[in-house]
Amino acid sequence: MHYTGEVYRPPLEANTPLLEVTYGCSHNKCAFCIMYHQTPFGIAPLEEVEEDIVEISQYYPRPIERIYLLNGDPFVLSTGKLMEIANLIKKHIPEIKTITSYASFYNLKNKTKEQLKQLREAGYNELWFGVETGYNKVLARLNKNADLNDYYNGLDKMKYAGIEYHAIIMQGIAGRGNSIENAKATAKLLNYYPPKGVYPMSTDVQRGSELYEMRERGDFIETTNRENLTEQLELLKNLDFPDNVFYSSAHMVNLVNISGHLKNKEKLIEKIQKALDNMDDSILDMTNFKIAR
Repeated sequence: MHYTGEVYRPPLEANTPLLEVTYGCSHNKCAFCIMYHQTPFGIAPLEEVEEDIVEISQYYPRPIERIYLLNGDPFVLSTGKLMEIANLIKKHIPEIKTITSYASFYNLKNKTKEQLKQLREAGYNELWFGVETGYNKVLARLNKNADLNDYYNGLDKMKYAGIEYHAIIMQGIAGRGNSIENAKATAKLLNYYPPKGVYPMSTDVQRGSELYEMRERGDFIETTNRENLTEQLELLKNLDFPDNVFYSSAHMVNLVNISGHLKNKEKLIEKIQKALDNMDDSILDMTNFKIAR
């Protein structure tokens, strides 16, 4: 297998074969992210992609119904290139049902809704988006290369094409004192075209990121654990989703791990409220930064 530089995939893709079609990230300028700072963006040669598909087909237990494309945003590739990759996958793994990857809303700017429908029919029926926030004034300073209008346009295209998506959001990214507004705005965005799953991550300020510099200048003040849990509560209360949508904060960056489907929304809310009511104040009033130190 050909793997170049850092390799990342969502936790739920732990058992999914990983196929490198790009490496690094085509944007690589998000204010909070340093994931690909050591790896310049590049596109894997098609012959190497096919070699890896063959290797996956030979060594993974069959049937192989799902494959995950690397790395930061393979959906930046043209529709034609993505179709070539899908055809190679189906040539060697004909039983494949889902081709998935990370994607960004700016990746959708250069694709029409008809092109997305073509890609969905080719197997690209489920994508992972770093949504982060639906709060416009916060989104503007994250340097995502997409504004809120681009977000809604992208959701329109995916809804038309029938592409499902998972939404990764960043609780605390709006900074101290803004959690309620951030939760409401993010819920409004997600309600527009509900995702298959929602995954809140507590904002972790990484040295080397622009967000780190913002914090050092005093332009960004981190939220406390109490604020992050309160933000989760507000988000859940405002989500208007089908019962089968999955919600999970079960990630190591979060203080409290809550998972379940939205049919159990009230139980999820109850668990977060219980944590707020019973956890020691000294922990609730800490920031992740202080805990890390």
